Amino acid sequence: MTISMYQACVPPLTRVLNNLAGVLDKASAHAEARKIDPAVLIGSRLYPDMFPFSRQVQIASDNAKGSAARLAGIDPPRYEDTEGTFPELVARVARTVDFLATFQPGQIDGSEERIITLTMRHGTLTFPGQVYLLNYALPNVYFHVTAAYAILRHNGVELGKQDFLGKF
Repeated sequence: MTISMYQACVPPLTRVLNNLAGVLDKASAHAEARKIDPAVLIGSRLYPDMFPFSRQVQIASDNAKGSAARLAGIDPPRYEDTEGTFPELVARVARTVDFLATFQPGQIDGSEERIITLTMRHGTLTFPGQVYLLNYALPNVYFHVTAAYAILRHNGVELGKQDFLGKF
């Protein structure tokens, strides 16, 4: 049995972002229940040279929408990266999930060999589509969602593995 590029891309990205939205809701409720200024959690980092929580969510969103768009051969929408509250971060994640829902399998299937080129701070990366998706795009999204989860957990938000994985 084979798996299509669409099935390897859109459903897992949608799932991890929906789970992230649930984590954001739990973090917001945690801050409210414990009378913690939400800005403290949103600006938290695991280490001084790491991005803060809000940036982790923004990067996960950017990578998710960018992955599907690049594989489909279109430009991803640009978001301003101005979210500073839990509701704004939840809205960004929802906007990204809505964008992913616009893709049809025919737009992404067959992109295994499509050349994906990324301009990075340290140079240019070029991949065939399947290598890009499986070895760069998906791991990158999961990395930033995991970092966001870890920042909240480190700050006492009561999260468990099931919050990351979601319900089956």
